Order: sequence, then structure tokens, then C-alpha cells
Amino acid sequence: MSNASIPEKIGKYPVVRELGRGATSVVYLARDPFANRDVAIKLVRSEVPGDTDLQRRFRRVFLNEAALVGKLFHPHILAIYDAVSDEDLSYIVMEYIDGHTLEQYCDVRNLLPVNKVVEIIFKCSLALAFAQRHGVIHCDIKPANVLVSGETDIKISDFGAALYEQAEHTHLKGVGSPAYMSPEQVQDKELDFRTDIYSLGVLMYQMLTGKLPFRASSKASLLYQVINIPAIPPSTFRRDIPPELDRVVLRCLEKDIDARYAAWGDLSRDITHSYRTLEVPSENVSDTEKFNALRSLSFFKGVRDQELWEAVRITQWRKFLAEQSVIREGDSGESFFIITAGEAKVTKTGRLLNILRAGDCFGEMLYFSETITRRTTTISSLSPLSVIEIKAADLGNSSDTLQKEINKAFLRILIDRLTWANNRLSAA
Repeated sequence: MSNASIPEKIGKYPVVRELGRGATSVVYLARDPFANRDVAIKLVRSEVPGDTDLQRRFRRVFLNEAALVGKLFHPHILAIYDAVSDEDLSYIVMEYIDGHTLEQYCDVRNLLPVNKVVEIIFKCSLALAFAQRHGVIHCDIKPANVLVSGETDIKISDFGAALYEQAEHTHLKGVGSPAYMSPEQVQDKELDFRTDIYSLGVLMYQMLTGKLPFRASSKASLLYQVINIPAIPPSTFRRDIPPELDRVVLRCLEKDIDARYAAWGDLSRDITHSYRTLEVPSENVSDTEKFNALRSLSFFKGVRDQELWEAVRITQWRKFLAEQSVIREGDSGESFFIITAGEAKVTKTGRLLNILRAGDCFGEMLYFSETITRRTTTISSLSPLSVIEIKAADLGNSSDTLQKEINKAFLRILIDRLTWANNRLSAA
């Protein structure tokens, strides 16, 4: 579109530029001179030649959004400020977000880290719960209708297909993208908020894997799958998806509406729990920062700089959120760990044995033992926890001097633990 065809004003709003266009509308960036803010204006096409049914559908989509002016002010819902419809123009004035949709993060070549996906879906669940409390079901959740600025600051948009219990017009059926529609939606059955839970499950699946849960060469085949075929767990396509998150996604995608989450709060809590099971990605830490961190730990007391630098090269730095298991009783293992920050608890068959802090180590028994092949205790974080992991094989390939220093550190810890145990027995 040339600049000449862009209107100077729409109503009272001076137009800055065109933002995008579709079959039913054109969206412009404009300025609200009274509120002194940028706004997005969706200018609805006044007519569709030769198709009166389509005209009626467009009109009802407009009425849906117009009915929500000033109704849904939430941090993760795109605000609708104004709606005007007269003989000449029909337009919606909305909050302007300088960002893009989630579509780009649904491409297998451009997927977000799992914890970022979880954060986005959690925010969506809060927004849709808020909408439900105000009598609104979105009915068209898909990547194109979620705007994002930065990585995870989202806004749900486009309530044109929404089911609004206070609306004076009837709900518009058959609007939406079949791949994201719930089984009851594609069958034109009665809808409630659980249709949005299903669609959010599809969105989560696609953001995690870069694939839709159901794909087909024809619409009829796709709808058959939506109604009848169970979804494959998303972890099939992405190994770093934990079992807890698999269960959340698959419950959202249940065919039977009663088998899905019975409340948004239940879904939000499960999403939060799945987030706690995800390991926090470590920030980029320079070798100098690692060296200084090791030098500050009592574990490496007395170790020369040369061996500390060698230790830097064989360590893996990891972070965990509170209440996460780092190692579990019965698991096989080939590494030991040293805490650099935070606290962890040691349990065996559910019984608390000890509390570990910065400088303490755990998991070293498999390094020394020739017979033990499984972890004998569970180590869980009590607070956000930072650890370094050293694989036994890497230590075995290191210099004799470093191995000697590590063994001396283990000996000091063993003596401290024996002293602590004897004191505890004496006091009993």
C-alpha cells in the first residue's frame, strides 16, 4: 500500500502508518491525542461484494470485540479502548504492542527453551482465567492471536470469535482454525472455558515441539483426528521435556471435556509445578568467574592456581530452582557435585539425614566405590541451588596433582561427617 492510500485520520486518531492487513480488516498505528499514547486501530472492511453471509459474519466479529470495550483490563490481555460503527466506518481502537506474534516460536528451527514456553503458557492461563471470570471465552486461541514483546511478555488478542455471556447478539460458530479447535468446537457442541484449555494445550504442544498434535492433508482427516485420535506425548519430539509437562499438555488435549482441567487454577498450579521440575539454564559464566568461585569454596582450600584452572575446565555448572531433586535414590550416576550457592537436603527413604551448604559435596560415593552402582540417597534443593558437577571419568583423566587435592578434600569432609555423627550419637 502506498502512503497516499493511508488515511490521515480515522475518527479523532491521526494515523502514523499501516501495521498489517487481512481479508477482513486493515490495522494502523495511530495516535490518541487525548490520552497521549500510541494505539492500534483495526479498520473493518465495510462490505464484501457478492457475499451477504460473509458480511453478516464480519459484522458479528466486530460486535464481539466492540462489546468488550473497557471490559478486560489485564496485564496479559490486549486492551480494547474504543469501538465506532457508523455508515462510513467501523473500527476498533486497541492497545499498541511493539512486538510480534508467537508464530515465529512455533517453527522447529526457532523454538524457545522449555522454561520460557512454560512461562508464556502460564501467563496465558492467568489471562484466560481472568476472561472467564468476566464471562468471556476466547474460542480462538492460536499463535497468531498471542502477541509477545521481548521473550515472554505476552498479550492475548483478537476476541472476535469470543463467547460473551452478556453479549446481545448470538455467538458466532464455525470461526477459528481447525488445528486449534477443541473436539466439541468442531462438532458445534455447547462450549465452556475448557475449549480454551484445549486450544492452549495445542499452542503449548506446538511451541514445545514445532509440530501440531494433529496434522493431515485434508480438513476432514484433520477433524477426524481432533475428535478421535489421542495426541502423542510432546517429549517424543523433544527430549528435554519432563514427564510432568507431558502430563499437563496431554490433559489439556483430552477429547472428553470432563477429563480436562476442571478449573484454570488447577492448570496454572500444574504448570507451575512442571516449571519447578525444569533445570534453570546457567548464565554464561566466564572462566575467570568460575576460577574465583572455586577459589572461594572451602572444598578447594589450599589448591594451587594451576590445579584450580584445570578444575575449571572439567566442571559443568548447573542451577536448580527450590524443591527440585538433583539426584535420586536408586539412580545410577557417574558424577559428584559441589554446592557453590544455596542449600540442599539429604534424605533416604524419605527421612532427613543432613543439610548441605556452599562448599559441601555429594554423590562422591560412586566415585570411590567399586561395588555401589546406584545412588543411596536423594539430594533436593531447599532454595535456589547452584552446583558444579564433575564426572568421575573426567577427574580420572586429570593430572595426578588435581586428583590428589580432590581426594584430600573428600577426606576432610569424611572426617567432618564422622565427627558430626559421633557428636549426634553422644548427645542421644
